[in-house]
Amino acid sequence: MNKKPANNWQQICDPLFDQHDLRLWLYHPAHPFDVLSGNKQLKLHYPLKIAQKQGKRGVLTFGGAFSNHLAATASACKQQSMASIGLVRTDQLDAHNPTLQHCQTSGMHLVPLSRTEYRMRSDSDWLTQLQQQYPEFLIVPEGGSSALGVQGVTELDLTQTPHGNSQYIVTASGSGGTLAGLALGNPDAKVIGIDVVNDISLPDKIKQWCPQANNWQLIRGYTGKGYGRFDAELLQLCLDFRQCHQITLEPIYTGKAMSALYQLIAQGSFPKGSSISFFHTGGLQGLAGLRYRGLLSEADYQILTAPC
Repeated sequence: MNKKPANNWQQICDPLFDQHDLRLWLYHPAHPFDVLSGNKQLKLHYPLKIAQKQGKRGVLTFGGAFSNHLAATASACKQQSMASIGLVRTDQLDAHNPTLQHCQTSGMHLVPLSRTEYRMRSDSDWLTQLQQQYPEFLIVPEGGSSALGVQGVTELDLTQTPHGNSQYIVTASGSGGTLAGLALGNPDAKVIGIDVVNDISLPDKIKQWCPQANNWQLIRGYTGKGYGRFDAELLQLCLDFRQCHQITLEPIYTGKAMSALYQLIAQGSFPKGSSISFFHTGGLQGLAGLRYRGLLSEADYQILTAPC
């Protein structure tokens, strides 16, 4: 697995950082609009290897109707000539949903689940029944966060920036696997996850995956209007960031995490002279879904997705 191509790093300059004597390096996908960019391929690498080793036909996983994880799993399985099944949190599959269209085009078989059924996705008895129903498929948890998913993320070294060591790593945290993997794989750095889902069980999940690590912190209170929601101020940050730095953030994960980081820096949360790595976790396929739902105007969509 590729660890750190030089062109994945970009220094982000801002008067705020100069004021606090900080350096910010952003680690971003070389191909940002690839659905397997960011943390997606890292979290799927070992589950797919295990599925192939066990002679499975493919993988079965879970996600919402606009899930980055479902889109990534569909693409990864297609690349490996494997089958995929997506259990979707929706009462009815929408044929015009761009994420689900991508999944189906990539060969994923989609099964709608009501919200009541979807809540069973972590229930051991229900998962046993599901495995019996689909014996030829490896079950991958929602978001790809599992021991195998964490193992893939541990292989990403984010402490060695082009201009020296970074003492802090900051990333968006949804299902917790990325934060756990970065903590295990970068033991000499303080790894800070920005909780974008407001899940009270998230700290316990992270501890389960990295019980021996004590170099991580989950910061809450930056979800804004709630998971999957955003206000005009956060969208403007994403638009300004694109125009200033030619890097696209989306307002569900990376935009919220970057907004939180700016606020933390303004509050003096980092020692002067520190170097910070920000991990861009990808997920830009979700922008098409935001446009489809009318949450993103056509003009703003074009700004965020225009070639650099």
